[in-house]
This record gives sequence, C-alpha cells and structure tokens, in this order.
Amino acid sequence: MENKKIKTSIGGQALMEGILMRGPKKAAIALRLPDKSIYVEELETKFLKDKYKIFKLPFFRGIGSLIDSLKIGKKAMMISVQKAMEAKNENEKKQEDRLESWLNERLGENITKAVMGLASIFGAILSIFLFLFLPSWISNIALKGSFAFGNIAGRSIFEGIIKFLIFLFYLVGISKIKDIKRVFMYHGAEHKTIFCYENRKDLTVENVKKFKRFHPRCGTSFLVLMLIVGIFLGIFIPFSNPLARTITRVALMPLFVALGFELIKLCTKHDNFFTRLVAKPGLLMQRISTQDPEDDMMEVAIEAIKRVIPENGEDQV
Repeated sequence: MENKKIKTSIGGQALMEGILMRGPKKAAIALRLPDKSIYVEELETKFLKDKYKIFKLPFFRGIGSLIDSLKIGKKAMMISVQKAMEAKNENEKKQEDRLESWLNERLGENITKAVMGLASIFGAILSIFLFLFLPSWISNIALKGSFAFGNIAGRSIFEGIIKFLIFLFYLVGISKIKDIKRVFMYHGAEHKTIFCYENRKDLTVENVKKFKRFHPRCGTSFLVLMLIVGIFLGIFIPFSNPLARTITRVALMPLFVALGFELIKLCTKHDNFFTRLVAKPGLLMQRISTQDPEDDMMEVAIEAIKRVIPENGEDQV
C-alpha cells in the first residue's frame, strides 16, 4: 500500500462475536465461531442512494444512510444470533425446557425473527421514553416555579444535560455485562482496522493494534451529535407539556438525523478547531463504547473489511 493517508466512507458495526463492515457497494460480516474458525458472508445490499437520487443530496443522504444501516445491521445481527444458536453444544440443548424445545423445533427461524422484531419495537419505545419523554417530564418537575421553566433555551439545555447523563449511565451499565463488553471490544477492533486501512498500512494484526480505537465517524459519536442537535432544535419547540414535546421531537427526528449526519461528514473531511470541538464529546463517549480488542478480534475485523474495499477507490471521501 502507499503511505499517503486517506479518509474512507467504510464503516462498521460490532456484532455478537463478530463485525459487520459496510462499503460503498457491498457489506460483509465476519464471525468468530466456537471452533476458532472465521465465518465470512457477503450481504446483498440495495442502498437507497443507488435507487433514488434524492438520497445522494445533502441532508437527505443522512436519512437514507440511517435507513440502510438499520436494515443491514438488523440482517447482520440476525445472522450472528443464528450462528450463536447453532453453536450450542448438545448438553446445552438438552437443558432447554420442553416449551422452548417445542417452539424451536416447530418455528425455528421464524421465532427468532419474531423475537428480534419485538425487541426492535420495544427498543424504539424505550428509547423514546428515556431520551424524549423522561427528560421533559423531569424538567417540568425540576424547573416548575422557577424562572427557567418559562425560558425555552434554558429548558432545552437542562433536558440535554439529563439526556447525556442517561446515555452515560446506560453505556456504563451495559459495559459491565460480560457479553456486551466483548461487543465493545469488537467495536474497538473495527475502529482500529479502519484506521489501519486509512493509513495505508498492510492489514495485519500487528499493524492494526498500533492504532487508536476512537474514530470520529462512529455510531456513538453520531448519537452524541444528535443529542447536541436536539438541544439547539429544542429551543424552537414552544411546548412545555412533556407529551407534546415528545411528539414534536419524534416528528423532527429526520431533521435530527440529517443534521447529525452532516456534522459527522464534516468532521471526517476536515481537521480544524471547530471539527475537533464537535467531535470531542463523541470521542469521549467512545472510551466506554469501545474497548481494546484481542488479537483474534482484529483478525475478524480484517477479514470483514477486506470484503468491502473497492478496487477503484470510490470509498474515499
């Protein structure tokens, strides 16, 4: 590889014992199986930007990218869960209760999809409650009777602080779970591997481990930027009723996503005081959402990224 550094649009997602990498034209997953082998599968992708030109335009491209990421990410997670279930040894299978065995035998993959679908719905409802309704409700209680209650800007900032605290405690809490900690380690392997590729180094474990695990173009950073954007847009929401503010924020979600995505792209393309300031909160949060990976995790990340690197360099931004 040449020594000249590049900036790539390739991104990824940590899975259960594996990694999803998404390039400009295709996506691939690599999973570490119990026998220590690496399972690799290229995923069929139909990006919205390739079907509808509007999703190539600024602001709209963020919405399209998020929809694609959720769709591909869900598919990749399903495969990783399926492989994990297949890896159960016979002793574990015998310990399943009769009802679970009956459901698995008759419904198989369908029940897995149903559970994943219900989990997605529940996750969306929980996210709306935790990050939209609850901060507004707490603000009503905490600020009622004070000057700040009628100050829309002060209220929005107060809500933003509550959201950051909820997000922080959530990340810290789940990082203590053994399986989640391993996912965060794979997250670190993903970032290190992308940095290695961007620095035009050969994709080997020895090279990958030299790079940092904090990347400005990360899902964690994107979520943090959406929280920051929400503070500024919240100033223009005149309602004090928690339900009304929640409904308005849900309606404005495409705008939050679009602005957050454009800020991420700005931080990717440019390195100056402003972009470093914008990226800093997300990079700090990544100290929790990413962990230093083991060598075999970096091997998995390398196998995944190799499948999505285009030959013509169209991933470079």
